[in-house]
Amino acid sequence: MTGKNVACTVFQGRAGDHNDLAIPAAKAIGDALACCTGQPPTLIGTPEPALNLGWREELDAAMPDLRAAQRYFDAVFASGAFSVAATSRCAVSLATLPALVKHHAEVCIVWLDADADLNTPESSVSGFLGGLALSGPLGFWHSELGSGINVEQVVLAGQRDLDPFESALIKQHNIPCLLPGKGLPERLRQAVAGRAVYVHLDCDVLAPGTVPTDYQSAGGLTLAELKACCEALACSPLVGIEIAEFQHAWQPGGPPVSPDPLIAALMPLLK
Repeated sequence: MTGKNVACTVFQGRAGDHNDLAIPAAKAIGDALACCTGQPPTLIGTPEPALNLGWREELDAAMPDLRAAQRYFDAVFASGAFSVAATSRCAVSLATLPALVKHHAEVCIVWLDADADLNTPESSVSGFLGGLALSGPLGFWHSELGSGINVEQVVLAGQRDLDPFESALIKQHNIPCLLPGKGLPERLRQAVAGRAVYVHLDCDVLAPGTVPTDYQSAGGLTLAELKACCEALACSPLVGIEIAEFQHAWQPGGPPVSPDPLIAALMPLLK
């Protein structure tokens, strides 16, 4: 991707973190992506200790850096650059996706995640900001960062941990929700149907123990399966990718874990 119009970004602010492991992990991913893209990463936000509070308090604390991120991504997508971003937590999508659809109105958003992140403040049992990350840009609640996505633009893939509210919403709006397992790459290809694609990756879409993540959910993808999905998606025009929920270590104070195997699985999207 060297020489292409690429914007490499690393988000370093608060984003509803339960712990302090995603911010340094995003920096490590950004450094690895810089080697792939030939572009030094732009850092947005300032690292601060995790609060581990409810969605409202977390959103208020994160809002200055999320607004800064949204202004930056607005300029990136306006320029036509391919966006490669390490976004630390899924909640950063509250800022990135409204900026994306402002300039790519018909883009297909592939949401690779163990969860759908379609809860609203009223439906959420946990009160976790990340669980509202896709529903905000879809306009199901008012995040103060905008919306603009239509349900027809979303393809869910890898989900196996859905709340009843999310399952009902998916059925109501007929949102494609592709379970892990045999034929997922081809099912993804068919669901995307040749549209331009923006990929959101929550690393908990992977099988537990593959990479460090905040949440673990049985039945996820292997790195080989993730690579096969990326190969299928690379058949479509690509607008960008955001990588979230990779953690720097398996537990606080533990030795750092390299993102290189993850980046290798994503290489079909980065070539």
